[in-house]
Amino acid sequence: MIYVNGRYLEEKDAVLSPFDHGFLYGIGVFETFRLYEGSPFLLDWHIERLKRALNDLQIEYTVSKHEIHEMLDKLLLLNEIKDGNARVRLDISAGISDKGFVSQTYDKPTVLCFMNQLKPESLPSQKEGKVLSLRRNTPEGPFRLKSHHYLNNMYAKREIGNDPRIEGIFLTEDGAVAEGIISNVFWRKGSCIYTPSLDTGILDGVTRRFVIENAKKIGLELKTGRYELKALLSADEAWMTNSVLEIIPFTKIEEVNYAGRRGEAAAALQKLYNKEIKNMIHEKGGREWRSKR
Repeated sequence: MIYVNGRYLEEKDAVLSPFDHGFLYGIGVFETFRLYEGSPFLLDWHIERLKRALNDLQIEYTVSKHEIHEMLDKLLLLNEIKDGNARVRLDISAGISDKGFVSQTYDKPTVLCFMNQLKPESLPSQKEGKVLSLRRNTPEGPFRLKSHHYLNNMYAKREIGNDPRIEGIFLTEDGAVAEGIISNVFWRKGSCIYTPSLDTGILDGVTRRFVIENAKKIGLELKTGRYELKALLSADEAWMTNSVLEIIPFTKIEEVNYAGRRGEAAAALQKLYNKEIKNMIHEKGGREWRSKR
């Protein structure tokens, strides 16, 4: 069951107009996040990023946290996801327009949301990194949106294949470390954590933000900047972040071996991440979700 513009439809009935500019020109954005016992983690940050993107694309849509919660609760029930653990994708495209490819404001967007049941035990706990020969393209505008423009990522996925244990790592055109195909990248050297800055053209990831804002809590300094590949390959440990996969340590990048799950910083950050999830379930979602079942 899928949410489309206020209606809950079976997958076969959830259709989009061929004149939707999200289809014709790729004018649309999305957020992917995870539900834990029925509650979306870091939803405020996802909404904040979504609002910035909608404003940049001139799509008029008021993102309501209350409406999103109602939408998610309904989809959980309709899809019979009884434990409340799911992967969610919320899409907002420009919608139908008869104006063609001209500068315009879109006031009738298409809003679509679907979810899949998620079994945490099926997710990888560590990964191997491969440096891509394909370079990270520059954003279409001043900063990268989580938009429907995904061709660079698709070509990268073709390059490394579909093994879920491997993440491809982009470099910029001038050779700086950028990001993974579906992740942001971090590493620790000594008592400092490093991650590429947004001026490398990377996505401002929500879990990336969590690590940046919480590094001090585990006693480490954090720096962002433009770093050559050798900085990553000489690190004491490295990991990737993703809103569904959480914080995933690397066991290897190219021919360099890392600590994987034994990495101190990644383990400490994941522990902190888990604590915040448990607090959210207890304070916001757990009782509420159980009461609705």
